[in-house]
Amino acid sequence: MATPIKPTSHTLLCFCYFLLLFTIPPPSAAAGDSSSPSQVISRFQQYLQINTAQPTPDYHLAAEFLISQADSISLPSRSIEFVHGKPLVLIHWPGSDPDLPSILLYSHTDVVPAEPHKWDHPPFSAHLDPSSGRIFARGSQDMKCVGMQYLEAVRRLKASGFRPRRSVYLAFSPDEEIGGHDGAEKFAYSDVFDALNVGVVLDEGLASPGDSYRPFYAERSPWWLVIKAVGAPGHGAKLYDNSAVENLFKSIESIRRFRVSQFDLVKAGLRAEGEVISINMAFLKAGTPSPTGFVMNLQPSEAEAGFDIRIPPTADPESLERRINEEWAPVSRNMTFQFKQKASVYDKEGKPMLTKTGSSNPWWLLLEEAVAKADGKLGKPEIFPAATDSRYFRRRGLPAIGFSPMANTPVLLHDHNEFLSEAEYLKGIEVYESIIRAFTSSEHTSASKDHKDEL
Repeated sequence: MATPIKPTSHTLLCFCYFLLLFTIPPPSAAAGDSSSPSQVISRFQQYLQINTAQPTPDYHLAAEFLISQADSISLPSRSIEFVHGKPLVLIHWPGSDPDLPSILLYSHTDVVPAEPHKWDHPPFSAHLDPSSGRIFARGSQDMKCVGMQYLEAVRRLKASGFRPRRSVYLAFSPDEEIGGHDGAEKFAYSDVFDALNVGVVLDEGLASPGDSYRPFYAERSPWWLVIKAVGAPGHGAKLYDNSAVENLFKSIESIRRFRVSQFDLVKAGLRAEGEVISINMAFLKAGTPSPTGFVMNLQPSEAEAGFDIRIPPTADPESLERRINEEWAPVSRNMTFQFKQKASVYDKEGKPMLTKTGSSNPWWLLLEEAVAKADGKLGKPEIFPAATDSRYFRRRGLPAIGFSPMANTPVLLHDHNEFLSEAEYLKGIEVYESIIRAFTSSEHTSASKDHKDEL
């Protein structure tokens, strides 16, 4: 059961920051038009300036800001804590026909940490470079841009007098960057979510270096694998078979060859990145510690390596698990393995978690038409190479489309100097305005719960 946020006391520093950021507008904007580009960009910068980096995100300040934005366009909102201290903000734009399945515009509020000394500008300053129009900030691509574009698109539609036929919900959720277990996962399986009668979910995508937007209909599932080898210790000068490190290296070499085979498909243009199994080493641990480092004349009795594996829903997970058992961590070499995380590639009915594309999915057709009406281009449907919160909604059988309108932009999520140009940000608002208008105006509805990917 969700627990509403109770008023909490803030430190003086946090309170003063809130006043400075949201209560006292700059003199030049105090009497300005709230729909002017400068004001739109200013609101984006304010959201970016709230430090919601893991592992200590300021979720409450972000929630207060988002609720203030909902209030400014006269939309009801509420803050829900499925886990104490981790608010999810839910904003509602009622439709004229509440019986129709609703539209969920989903985003997450947390961001990954940044290394300020490796940035050209402080990562939470939201610095706008006047010469290039680039806004530098952690979260400018992943994914505070999308959350604010939702709000600005709704603001424009309301100002124009448009009233949606379907209800629209905007969700701003915590903890996506650390798995979403206390955010989207609990939300997707809550009574709160069931009451929304969601028909389709829009979530994050990726920037596109070209002039076409990238739509995503699925994503790769993360398997975090730890392989451990054991063996008899020995003198550092001794040569013998089946030491722990030797056995682990045999596995690492086998994994390397598999990785090369998958990567070669991408390099040859035969597969997209999201269509192959990726595997990368995350850590390597062996040796006997000493006060000065490691004991150099002792071969260790244990060695471990960790791997981040990403599996597309089109792959065969059972085949991969057999490979792990037989080749990468065989018992015959004194090896064991465990999964720190093993996400399923299947939905609740045992089917691969894929959202239909093209003419088989009316939502997808509406997306294509709406983007075209906004003078945008939609690229080929893709499988998202990493994991997003969309998987929790797809697991329930709902269609979820990953889409971030950022064209002509290098992919910089989780990178130093993450940025988005103000021109692309403003254009993205127009695109979402067109999408929301199209999705909420549709009169069709599904005949049963078994056809969630239909209108």
